Amino acid sequence: MKNRIFAFLIVVILFGSCKDEVLPKPKAMLRLDFPKAEYIDFISDCNYKLELNAITNVKQKSDCSMIIDYPNIKGSVYITYKEVGDNLNTLLRDTQKLSYEHAVKADNIVEQPFVNPEKKVYGMFYEVTGNAASQAQFYVTDSINHFVTGSLYFYAKPNYDSIYPAADYLQKDIRRIMESMEWKD
Repeated sequence: MKNRIFAFLIVVILFGSCKDEVLPKPKAMLRLDFPKAEYIDFISDCNYKLELNAITNVKQKSDCSMIIDYPNIKGSVYITYKEVGDNLNTLLRDTQKLSYEHAVKADNIVEQPFVNPEKKVYGMFYEVTGNAASQAQFYVTDSINHFVTGSLYFYAKPNYDSIYPAADYLQKDIRRIMESMEWKD
């Protein structure tokens, strides 16, 4: 009986140890291919015009705000338009406050001023790194009549490592929106 148990254990050990050779996985990088950006003029019924990536879908609202949707990237840029009137300081303060509300989850917020004196467009681009809800925000104004804000949001829970390539692509589009912004009057 002891010989049978001993023989059975040897057979189990022999069959259990016969595995394929273990090979390490080759190093790889995640590859996300986004289409080369082709920009088209977008002229709204509102007091501004700008250039948008051709892959976007735009949903305009009656108050001159809009949603620039990137369905293949699963993200959207929300644009809001306001007339300045006498409340430029309030609009600037509210926009900066909104941008820095993401500081709780953000690792860093980098402010990048924008100035285009020929078109009378002045503003700020906020690049947000970390697991914040919005990865980029901006505002542009002529300081007298027009004030436009924008925020980038993805359709997923923020995980900066995962959305970084898409955020980088869309941040370039947002910069193009700022650079191409023109007031109609």
